[in-house]
Amino acid sequence: MRRLEMPRDKVTRFAPSPTGPLHLGHAYSALISAERAGAGRFVLRIEDIDRTRCRPEWEAQILDDLHWLGLRWETPVMRQSDRMPAYRAALDHLVAEGLLYPCRCTRADIRAALSAPQEGAPPHGPDGLIYPGTCRARSMADAGPQDALRLNLRAALGRTGALFFTENGPLHTGEHAIDPNWMAAQVGDVVLARRDMGTSYHLSVVVDDAAQGITEVTRGVDLFEATVIHVLLQALLKLSQPTYWHHDLIRDEQGKRLAKRDDARAIALYRAQGATPQDIRAMIGL
Repeated sequence: MRRLEMPRDKVTRFAPSPTGPLHLGHAYSALISAERAGAGRFVLRIEDIDRTRCRPEWEAQILDDLHWLGLRWETPVMRQSDRMPAYRAALDHLVAEGLLYPCRCTRADIRAALSAPQEGAPPHGPDGLIYPGTCRARSMADAGPQDALRLNLRAALGRTGALFFTENGPLHTGEHAIDPNWMAAQVGDVVLARRDMGTSYHLSVVVDDAAQGITEVTRGVDLFEATVIHVLLQALLKLSQPTYWHHDLIRDEQGKRLAKRDDARAIALYRAQGATPQDIRAMIGL
């Protein structure tokens, strides 16, 4: 089969969080992203906004494992912990547009509000439990240091035109139009600034992808549904929109996706047992 030549201006990225060891699933995602860059650029970003769980020793191990796998990237490496002013500026823009509100609800509050009086499990979306709008009427003037900041989703959808994104990956290939009514019902008012971080994954990943000039986001299919959130934020913040390549997940023998706690699948452990980078590629089907 003839290999397709990638555009030289393509920019892809791998963005690990240093909260544990690099495992086979991470290696799969990193190697696919680097391959998708082709003759373009492959960049690295350390997503360390969760300062309670991220550790410098994990970051050092991740970088060492990626080098061992044969990957090379541009320096300096972007770290989210250095980019709080950029996230604050994005939040300020959305506040000025009247699209954010403070929320004091805990996860237990939200679960309780969703569980009664309905029966069955509370509804979940790509941002977790679908927020019932308890604090939506609150003003930013009422915001306190313990509040999260949520996006008023219906108001935000009213500020954009038609939204869609392009998926290049084999699992959902094609143009995907975003239904605003579906999004309002199935996603809800997502958190854009958590009380203990000052930002959130959804906000920071959108701001940073634009800052790094990412043209194609390569990541696991578990984040496919979250793409609608990111496309909406790109439109609201007037940021360029990349295309997407969502790949399948590496799973264990029971079909469960690998997580940071799966130390038995850690690249460092395979290295200590004498595995080669080629062995790792064979294990993950590359």
